[in-house]
Amino acid sequence: MEISASIIKELRERTGAGFMECKEALKEANGDIEKAVEILRKKGALKAEKKAKREAREGLIGAYIHAGGKIGVLVEVNCETDFVARTDEFQQLVKDIAMQIAAMSPEYVSREDVPPEVIEKEKEIYREEALRSGKPERVVEKIVEGKLEKFFEEKCLLEQPFIKDESKKVKDIVTEVIAKLGENIKVARFVRYQVGVK
Repeated sequence: MEISASIIKELRERTGAGFMECKEALKEANGDIEKAVEILRKKGALKAEKKAKREAREGLIGAYIHAGGKIGVLVEVNCETDFVARTDEFQQLVKDIAMQIAAMSPEYVSREDVPPEVIEKEKEIYREEALRSGKPERVVEKIVEGKLEKFFEEKCLLEQPFIKDESKKVKDIVTEVIAKLGENIKVARFVRYQVGVK
């Protein structure tokens, strides 16, 4: 199948992937651009996993003030080099993450940051709720796991649906930028201030 230069260009603009990667993905997808995007995203995720082991000591601290000065966010996002920290893509990512924190008020960066005692307390609450509502014992654990996933999605920044595209999670957006820039990127920490809320 012949892949036109214009469709390769469109895929490159959408994904930031290299020319040959786009051409191969389009061949694999029989010219279907949506399937090609999915193929590149999966490959990007694989690249991101390999890069996750590399140390990220550079980066930026982003700030975002919202709602007439009523909400403020500081977030530290790390990458491997100062060069990448100065790119438009990285700076946009930091800005988007700061806006996400302002809008969605997460408490943790990732599910790994949630203390085990908090997880156990949540599980206990969900288990008691399910048993009180008369659910059979065999389905209670599935209900608890489902509610725990919802808890992570609400409280953990990387698990939250991305405010600019709810079909993706924040971690997917980070993975896409890792694939595009070729460096490990990590959200290190954040703080969110809201007037009148401690």
